[in-house]
Amino acid sequence: MYDPLISAGPGNGEPHTTSYWAASAGPEPQDDGPINSDRTVEVAIIGAGYTGLAAGLYLAREHGIEACVLEANRTGWGCSGRNGGFALKAGGRLSYQKMIKRWGEPMARRVFDEIVEGLDRVRDLIRTENIDCDAQPEGHLWVAHRPEMMQQIESEARFLRDHFGYQADVLSASDLVSNHFSGDEAYGALRFQDGFGVHPLKLAYGYQRLARAAGCKVHGSSPVIDWQQDGEYQVLVTPGGRVRAKKVICATNGYTPPSLHPKLKNRTFPVLSNVIVTRPLTEQELSDSRFQSSDVITDTRTLRFYYRKLPDNRLLIGGRSAITGQDADNPRHNQTLIEALQRKFPALDQISYDYNWGGWVCISYDDIPHVFQTDPSGKVLYAMGYGGSGVSFSVQAGKRLAEKVVGITDGHDLPILNSPLPKFPFAPFRRLGQRALYHYYYHRDEHGRRQLVTPSQHPKRA
Repeated sequence: MYDPLISAGPGNGEPHTTSYWAASAGPEPQDDGPINSDRTVEVAIIGAGYTGLAAGLYLAREHGIEACVLEANRTGWGCSGRNGGFALKAGGRLSYQKMIKRWGEPMARRVFDEIVEGLDRVRDLIRTENIDCDAQPEGHLWVAHRPEMMQQIESEARFLRDHFGYQADVLSASDLVSNHFSGDEAYGALRFQDGFGVHPLKLAYGYQRLARAAGCKVHGSSPVIDWQQDGEYQVLVTPGGRVRAKKVICATNGYTPPSLHPKLKNRTFPVLSNVIVTRPLTEQELSDSRFQSSDVITDTRTLRFYYRKLPDNRLLIGGRSAITGQDADNPRHNQTLIEALQRKFPALDQISYDYNWGGWVCISYDDIPHVFQTDPSGKVLYAMGYGGSGVSFSVQAGKRLAEKVVGITDGHDLPILNSPLPKFPFAPFRRLGQRALYHYYYHRDEHGRRQLVTPSQHPKRA
């Protein structure tokens, strides 16, 4: 398991992890092959995930710049091909209440609008470009896993309505049984009218096809093994040749090697999430669980579970996993997920899973993503720290990166667009703190009361 905090790099030409997504995505789209000679380009992009491909697409389509994407392995090899496929109205982990406290209501409203625009952009690309990614009908359920959490559900509904003019529906437990599913740990829910499930790797493949059709070059099996400066050029060294670029975009998010660039060191925290996908449910199991909804579902835990029914009637469930990459393959993490699913749906006590995998969620210290250039000339730019909301916000980040490359600054005064990723204090001890927090959050989730949280606080990507 590649561990971004200690591994030198993610490899060279590695195959996709053995996930349900990789097994069902179909043939990989053609790319432009590995870098095999020295070359000079205007913009080089590191990482062929959602962010990098979107940046390449918008640079070519809207600004006439032919960018060069360098991917260590394959398109969508990192989080873009491993996440749970939840496209939600979210950007980072910071709650909307805390946004208002931190920035004031006018700025929080503008950030909210940017987040909504990000989800709209994904939806529009899928529809207008006919991206075949198994997009499911709209709907996101935030389910109260304990009775007292309904107070938080109702409070959040009022808050969104009063401060952002956003209408979400409060559902009772009986509403869930009538229209969505029957199970335990479901005492009601807040239902958002937008948000939907996708096949994340098919979505990445769709973005790659669009980017290449617009003129962007995508080079797989081309890891950046050294980064040098040569006058006005950034020089990215790959096994097959050097790429000289006037500007470089880092779009590696949770898979960023520790030595990639000094401006990124200790500014992100990769956290493992694990996912399993069950065998298809039988007709009897579907009937007994009354599982008729295709809404994406999250619960009100801090260490939350995210789950949904896939188009072929399998169930996907994901949640927090190992602390280190070394422990990622421990079967207890999969057992935790299947037990959680059986606990939520007693009618599925005999369910088993066919696929399991994991991946790194990128957390920022201040719980918001950052789309930023590291110097006034904009020679090095990045977008990272989505905190699990990358399916919906990464394409928006790619568009904003393309604007920064060409000097467009209108609307870029938002905190998520004009401030750097802050460094983590005591960075070498991040995982010690993580371990302690996991124990604390677990006991608070299962046994104690807690402060108001919102769906935007929690990572969703596996």
